[in-house]
Amino acid sequence: MKILLIGYGKMGQIIEKLANQRGHQIVGKFDSKTPYSTENHVQADVAIEFSCPELALQHINSCFINNIPVVVGTTGWYNEFDQIKQNRIQHNGALFTATNFSLGVNLFFEMGKQLTKIMNGHNYQCNIHEIHHTEKKDAPSGTAITLAENVIKSSSTLNHWELADRVQEFNTHDSQDQNALPIYAERQPNVPGTHILSFESSVDSIKLEHEAKNREGFAIGAIVAAEWLIGKTGVFGMSDLLNFEN
Repeated sequence: MKILLIGYGKMGQIIEKLANQRGHQIVGKFDSKTPYSTENHVQADVAIEFSCPELALQHINSCFINNIPVVVGTTGWYNEFDQIKQNRIQHNGALFTATNFSLGVNLFFEMGKQLTKIMNGHNYQCNIHEIHHTEKKDAPSGTAITLAENVIKSSSTLNHWELADRVQEFNTHDSQDQNALPIYAERQPNVPGTHILSFESSVDSIKLEHEAKNREGFAIGAIVAAEWLIGKTGVFGMSDLLNFEN
């Protein structure tokens, strides 16, 4: 498989190493200094895009125009998702996007859905705590937002999430918004990514946690998604790859 790497930071370099180990060929590498566009087209079977929100739309549309299926790990551009979907239809392209490509994280998402359903009606308050490295630009993380959206869909009381300024504990005060899911975003040096889903009561806590030990889990997931995407058209995500029910 011939791979076009769009974004050559830490993730891009790990993807290059692991893709070579799996027998694939990197045929082009682009970064913020030399963004990918229709003018510097490289023949490839698939593109893997881990860049920045400011360039993601240009990269995705350039892949559509050049008829290259694209796997996108960049977050922070989803306000333009409807337009990207229209562009994909216009060019009959293929887009695979996820807030997190780790198999473990996506299993964590599914467990979060099931745990939320079990907890309905038992007087527990839910919150999310995410911790990432200090270089991460967006807060809360895309992974935390996806987790929150899944929890809200499975909850009998929650209908929106909000960014919190501290880890939330059980609160019996009527002033607290019982329909809001708080997300606390923390930044520490050298943390690949930790997400904690907590259910708090006045007597105990129940927690579900995923801790990434390094970035390789994300990179392997992106490569597997690229392998899977070849020959397809449409918009896909990890639930399609892993055959999860939506």
